[in-house]
Amino acid sequence: MKKALLILTLLVANLATAQKFEEGMGRALAMWKEGKADQATALLERIAAAEPKSWLPNYYIALINTTQAFSNPAKMDALLERAQAALDAEMVKDPANAELHVLQAMAYTARIASDPMSYGMSYSPRVMESYAKALAIDPANPRAVFGKAEFDLHSAPYTGADIQPICARINRAIELFATFKPASALHPSWGLDRAVETKKSCK
Repeated sequence: MKKALLILTLLVANLATAQKFEEGMGRALAMWKEGKADQATALLERIAAAEPKSWLPNYYIALINTTQAFSNPAKMDALLERAQAALDAEMVKDPANAELHVLQAMAYTARIASDPMSYGMSYSPRVMESYAKALAIDPANPRAVFGKAEFDLHSAPYTGADIQPICARINRAIELFATFKPASALHPSWGLDRAVETKKSCK
């Protein structure tokens, strides 16, 4: 009887913790959508400290700060430093997470975008390596397929690459997005709108 009560108590406690985690993550992501990136990041950092077994809080810290870095050159160094710290924390725990490698490639791309002449040569191989790792882990990950194709498309004017095979990969990514099922409502599911928009460059 005591054992059964203990098990029941643990189950209730676990459910309460999971619910609190989901609610906190939901609040943080809602803040981000409302344009409150700093507040969202601060909340996610608290959640990451309280739930070290979940990679999602640090993932979104990195995603928010990397996304901001593309449009905020003045704060790029601080934003990418914050993003990299979050990525590093999770890469150590799970280097076989394709989503982390996709985001790492994005962070490197943000650096290139800030000054292609200064960073293109040194960071492009890092972008390619990160996408290669993501695709080796999960060849059907739509963000990995699209991210690599998008980078190749933007690089084509400099490399002279034929864009038609690249555009075919963008089309494949769109197809993969249509069938992709995230593990939960909190897991990464973004990218389809960008892929559809990027496809217009192929016409």
